[in-house]
Amino acid sequence: MMLSFLAAWGLAAVAFALVWAVSMKIRNYGFLDVIWSYAVALIAPIYALLGPGDFTRKLLYCGLGTLWSLRLGSYIFLRVLRHHPKEDIRYETLRQRWPSPGMFLAFFQLQALIAVIFSGPFLLASWNTAGPFTLVEFAGLAVAVISIGGESLADRQMARFKSEPGSHGKVCESGLWRYSRHPNYFFEFLFWVGIFVASVNTPWGWITIICPLLMYHFLTKVTGIPLTEEYALKSKGGEYQRYQQTTSAFVPWFRRNPQT
Repeated sequence: MMLSFLAAWGLAAVAFALVWAVSMKIRNYGFLDVIWSYAVALIAPIYALLGPGDFTRKLLYCGLGTLWSLRLGSYIFLRVLRHHPKEDIRYETLRQRWPSPGMFLAFFQLQALIAVIFSGPFLLASWNTAGPFTLVEFAGLAVAVISIGGESLADRQMARFKSEPGSHGKVCESGLWRYSRHPNYFFEFLFWVGIFVASVNTPWGWITIICPLLMYHFLTKVTGIPLTEEYALKSKGGEYQRYQQTTSAFVPWFRRNPQT
């Protein structure tokens, strides 16, 4: 198992370093989000090939992880390309703190390690030699599949809204976005909850709890909701403030009456 982990970490370190070099050259560190999202699609097949686990289980986990990774990575890749050469505001802010490219290289390598940590459930699945799937495992995998569909739907609804004439400066309040200000983030978190549930009966599977916990922390406390809403308030002003008053921040829920 350790050999598989080290092989994955080595591949991730090289891939992230290459993307760092390209990002530095074209002055757009936003491509870090792309390689991070694609990382599971790079790593999960290695685990499936090297692991001695049940073939059907390896195939299912590898396929699910790759599907999640390719969908999210491709969505972010197209988004970054559309905005290039304008860089994501998060990385513009980091440039002010870290003028040295070497600092960004260290940051890219830290993200490579985090990506490998998130690939942990797929490593454990590749070494799980147990036979039939359990009901808990099926339930977790079903949640993960549903969450991919939910996140994809939220992304499509937002893309459709932004393509409408006159949408600039306005707030999307249709579809899933009527019940959550960040349904895409919610389903991203839910995917890792499902993967944890599916992995919990695997030997050492309990440690995969770190995946939903880390994802929740990143999305709600670090670079997800806080920075997204800070930018939305600057660009949409009072309309977004009203949206904050009426709509759940994370978990989809019924709307509230605005405060007067």
